[in-house]
Amino acid sequence: MSQSRPDNVVPLRVPVPIASVQGTLALDLQPRQEPPRVRSRVDARRQRDIERWAHRFAQAAVEIVGGDRPATQLLRWTTSEVYGDLHRRALLVARAGGHQPGVARVQPVRPQVLSVRACFLDRGVVEAGVHVRYGERSRAVAARFELKRGRHDPAPRWVCTALEFA
Repeated sequence: MSQSRPDNVVPLRVPVPIASVQGTLALDLQPRQEPPRVRSRVDARRQRDIERWAHRFAQAAVEIVGGDRPATQLLRWTTSEVYGDLHRRALLVARAGGHQPGVARVQPVRPQVLSVRACFLDRGVVEAGVHVRYGERSRAVAARFELKRGRHDPAPRWVCTALEFA
């Protein structure tokens, strides 16, 4: 015997159909037939130039975080958020090691940037993946650089707007 509800009663739970992917991440597993869309073409010389610049920037950043350089050396090439994060990381490492950050070389093994791979998202936006070696250990660093024009600087310059250590 089934019970019927009066028409003026609203059920507390609305029936929801159960999907076959409920509780999982729905992914499209069909292979791509066409190549990925390239947003902008950059000549090889410009690609090498930004990769060299990002290499020098990343080398300075890992030395700052390790306490071997003062964070102020990258002030001009970072946003205030990135600079603040570098400074905070350097202070934490210095506090743990019992030294002042950026005063003298303190790391037993100097970190070495082995490679940088840059990808232009636009003519003025680059994201880079960096491979850093600390003795026998490796670490990845991701960075985003944007061309910015300063208030007192007529020429645009690359500025790091995001920096992540993995």
